[in-house]
Amino acid sequence: MTRPDSRTASKNTAAQAPRHGLARVLSKLGVCSRSQAEQWVRDGRVSVDGRVVRDPYHPVVMDRQQVEVDGQPQREAARVAVMFNKPRGLVVSAADEQGRDTVYGALAAAGLPWLGPVGRLDKASEGLLLLSNDTVWAAGITDPATHLDKTYHVQVAGVPDAGVLAAMLAGVEDAGDRLKAKRATLLRSGEKNAWIEVVLDEGRNRHIRRLLAALGFDVLRLIRVAIGPLALGELAKGQWRALSTDEIKALNTRR
Repeated sequence: MTRPDSRTASKNTAAQAPRHGLARVLSKLGVCSRSQAEQWVRDGRVSVDGRVVRDPYHPVVMDRQQVEVDGQPQREAARVAVMFNKPRGLVVSAADEQGRDTVYGALAAAGLPWLGPVGRLDKASEGLLLLSNDTVWAAGITDPATHLDKTYHVQVAGVPDAGVLAAMLAGVEDAGDRLKAKRATLLRSGEKNAWIEVVLDEGRNRHIRRLLAALGFDVLRLIRVAIGPLALGELAKGQWRALSTDEIKALNTRR
């Protein structure tokens, strides 16, 4: 039997190796976001095997080609995942065109590597925000197909009765979106306002605020208290902590 030439076999193996766009490679390495990588490439800061490449979609074979940024070889970053108790008023963005305070400004002194937000909380919302440089893990959490529960404590003006809670489960149409809750429970109430626990297994832009507004209720505060089995717990507002290996695994929807 004729054995294949070793050089031919090597070429075939290389041809079969998965290729990714250059910006995606930098993102998968955990060194920056995809959008930031695209800007670096277009600015001429990135080279592949010693040649400057300005196309963010230029195909690269990870682990076989050397990618450098500003002349520095890029290696896969150690994977980091943290939870942050986001205060109200912070924007979940690396920079804000309006000059508003951001989550990254609050974490600037923490000495953390680049981390991307795993999902979003709008400026007026508070509570549990995940950040990580593991883009595959993050994508599994944010993928709508996973239907990972997210739990919120919501203060509303007025006191919703059982009919309102049932309507939240049935859902409403708003701007072409079907908005509904997986669960809605009255936690406590006073004369003028109430706290309800709302669980979503999908999330659209300003989902809870729009859902309640359609039912005649203004949201006074909105706090995310859990993502799947991971609870915010006693983490103080404005503080962060690293997730344990077990916590990361518990949220791994792509096992």
